[in-house]
Amino acid sequence: MSNPDLTSRPQWQALRKHFAEISQHHLRELFAADPTRGERFTVEACGLYLEYSKQRINAETLELLRDLAECTGVAQRIQAMFRGDHINTTENRAVLHIALRAPASEKILLDGRDVVADVHAVLERMAEFCEQVRSGAWLGHSGKHIRNIVSIGIGGSDLGPVMAYEALRHYSRRDMTFRFVSNVDGTDFMEATHDLDAAETLFIICSKTFTTLETLTNAHAARTWLLKTGATEQAIARHFVAVSTNAEEVRKFGIDTAHMFGFWDWVGGRYSMDSAIGLSTMLAIGPDQFRQMLAGFHAMDEHFRTAPAERNLPMLMALLAIWNNNFLDSATVAVLPYEQYLKRFPAYLQQLTMESNGKHVTLDGKPVDYATAPVYWGEPGTNGQHSFFQLIHQGTRIVPCDFIGFGQPLNPLGEQHDLLMANLIAQGEALAFGKTADEVRAEGTDEALVPHRTFEGNRPSNTILAAKLTPHSLGSLVALYEHSVFVQGVIWNIDSFDQWGVELGKQLAQKTVAELCQKTSPDLSHDSSTNALIRRYRRLRDGEPSGAGA
Repeated sequence: MSNPDLTSRPQWQALRKHFAEISQHHLRELFAADPTRGERFTVEACGLYLEYSKQRINAETLELLRDLAECTGVAQRIQAMFRGDHINTTENRAVLHIALRAPASEKILLDGRDVVADVHAVLERMAEFCEQVRSGAWLGHSGKHIRNIVSIGIGGSDLGPVMAYEALRHYSRRDMTFRFVSNVDGTDFMEATHDLDAAETLFIICSKTFTTLETLTNAHAARTWLLKTGATEQAIARHFVAVSTNAEEVRKFGIDTAHMFGFWDWVGGRYSMDSAIGLSTMLAIGPDQFRQMLAGFHAMDEHFRTAPAERNLPMLMALLAIWNNNFLDSATVAVLPYEQYLKRFPAYLQQLTMESNGKHVTLDGKPVDYATAPVYWGEPGTNGQHSFFQLIHQGTRIVPCDFIGFGQPLNPLGEQHDLLMANLIAQGEALAFGKTADEVRAEGTDEALVPHRTFEGNRPSNTILAAKLTPHSLGSLVALYEHSVFVQGVIWNIDSFDQWGVELGKQLAQKTVAELCQKTSPDLSHDSSTNALIRRYRRLRDGEPSGAGA
């Protein structure tokens, strides 16, 4: 069966024609023409309420977008993912992060093996270990209780656990300290450990292959740090555990493989926070709360799998993202959680979205002729309002926004939560409707200042609300974005689950680090810029005068 290029499909062309028509209408007009718009353009599922009436769309837009999803086979690809088909084609792998949160009563077969049973076997081992540490039964080499957890990873093995810990800090053990190390810059490790007692510290080394350069460099730094306190080699087994599948390398490091927690090649790093990679999360909030988070993930999985397109939260988020990216030419998306605990959520989404869909060729290797993943960024409200919101409101670029808020605060303090949420709601209103020159003049503003105080408006946003930030609602929220990213990738006909773009720089760094470590190397074979930078770095490192030769 032929697979026509995306932009030549009739459904894409229909959207182009429709955009030319609807782009003539401001959101003020769309709301004026439909007094019920704010109630109609909403959908609710899994404890999340999505209000998308401030998007530059109408009912016809949504219908045309659903037609695009249908003709690109989104429904079929959803079922293929849940079946365990090898939809990660460049690596010939299944994509089954949905199995990480499936109830034990379910079965998902991959090559004849029930992967759900495997998942729950690991979860039970994680829970048993966490109870030992949290209860004080697990002791360090000197007999002290473990009070400090340092998780060492990078990419998805770090961003997920960091985000989850910060998001759920309200539910965490406050008599324990949790730190995270990812950067190969020695400062990251030193700042994470400088005030810790090694005898009370447990390191979690998160590396599927146990060969990731940055993670293993930091792991060996941690090993040296412990041994310098007088601990013996035998103490390593009491202060290190591994999240890995490479038993041989784990054993060589000195970690007891009984305390190695595995995961599988059908779990991508950026989809792994609910696997054994989340061991630090479980240690922080406990096994029961971790299971609540998994239940939130699973609820959204089931909604995504079964809900009709017009009421499907991830599908709607994805279609609106396609509309903004490919038709409004919006190259970025701002994610704005009005919840301080979600301060790392935008950074987490950066990897989820941009590593997944930052691709330039289709599944069959042809160059795309349309934009794929936009740049995701953001900060918690209200902080962002006093930094980059100026650009969002009055700049020359359209930046679609996702506002995320909660009805109930986790830390009530006077009327501060009402003020916080008033800002969230007001920002969406201001972006949509702006302020006309006539409205500015009516305030008695000097005519020379009218252009400066006029707001164009017509800037699109979503608002996502939940009752309270809980482990369950966090799971639902993360799964919402996971599945939205997947749908976008299907429509763009790209592989959302590989990440070959990460490799080239890492490969070149392996060669360069050997050259940096040499005092001189007359046979540098890079381009003139790279060669000059290597020589300059050597001089700076060795304290030589800047004019000295290499």
